[in-house]
Amino acid sequence: MFESLRVPVIAAPMAGGPSTPELVASVVRAGGFGFLAGGYLTAAALSDQIHKTREMAGETFGVNLFVPGVRTMVNVTPYAERLREEAERYGVRPGPGRWDDDGYAAKLDLLVDSRVPVVSFTFGTPVAADIERLHDVGTLVCVTVTTPEEARDAAAAGADVLCVQGFEAGGHRAVFDDDPAQDAGGALLGLLAALRLVRAETDLPLVAAGGLVHGADVAAVLTAGAVAAQLGTAFLRAEEAGTNATYRAALDAAGRATAITRAFSGRPARGLENRFMRDNSASAPAAYPQLNNISKPIRAAATAAGDPEAMSLWAGQTYAQARTAPASEIVDGLAAEAREAVAATARRFG
Repeated sequence: MFESLRVPVIAAPMAGGPSTPELVASVVRAGGFGFLAGGYLTAAALSDQIHKTREMAGETFGVNLFVPGVRTMVNVTPYAERLREEAERYGVRPGPGRWDDDGYAAKLDLLVDSRVPVVSFTFGTPVAADIERLHDVGTLVCVTVTTPEEARDAAAAGADVLCVQGFEAGGHRAVFDDDPAQDAGGALLGLLAALRLVRAETDLPLVAAGGLVHGADVAAVLTAGAVAAQLGTAFLRAEEAGTNATYRAALDAAGRATAITRAFSGRPARGLENRFMRDNSASAPAAYPQLNNISKPIRAAATAAGDPEAMSLWAGQTYAQARTAPASEIVDGLAAEAREAVAATARRFG
């Protein structure tokens, strides 16, 4: 499917609000492809989004799910107590530090019943039986990987496509096993290095993700062997994105560095540095989704107050170069820049 796109650009799934049916449809109209983010939604809410997206974009879309991890036995009570003062700042309490599977089974059933064209997975490879269920209804399965070892596991389980994520990416790192001994949860491979190493392990089609905001970036990863480029940060400021006003303002200001932290969710993720990240990153255990549930009321209250200092402002390293425009215009710009970059490169080689 991705090899046949008129413009080999994919709008990444961005859980928590930025991904919308309108964003997907706008990217599709411009010749690209778009993902809905199933993470944090109920099956009913996701069903509504799928229905709306089909009405606007036909069958050129996909849905992303989080693969449930092993329930960690880490005691998260000390971290919840640590956040109590932060919560009181906004008149709320830390949420319950419970583990859950994000309604995975119900959402997988929905995707099978709905015959969604493409389903991608993050945080691991689904069991082979789940992949087979999707294959049986004609669904293409994509698994997000960060290392050659993860790529081998995904290929062995039956994945059709791999999305290779470099450390430049905004949002959660897709590491299968979050190593508590490493701040980033696992090996830090830049996107071009990851593409090269994964390609040496498998012949599956590769989608490239991580820090891509310009058409020259798209041209670079296609030259490196990807069939398409997946961009998230580049669409955060699109008019159709569900990015809230405070989040947009922080991106527009472009004055913050990015860093990887577990402070908000218990899984390593890259976002704009703020007070919450600085104060709590060193103390946050590898415990997802427990920490996500603990910090949720604080993040929601900070958003309602218009205060970016306790929000999870996920963004890739190159966020300052992203544009504010309709998503279709962003795709058109990327395509024009990519063509120019390819032509310039060809001239360099005579």
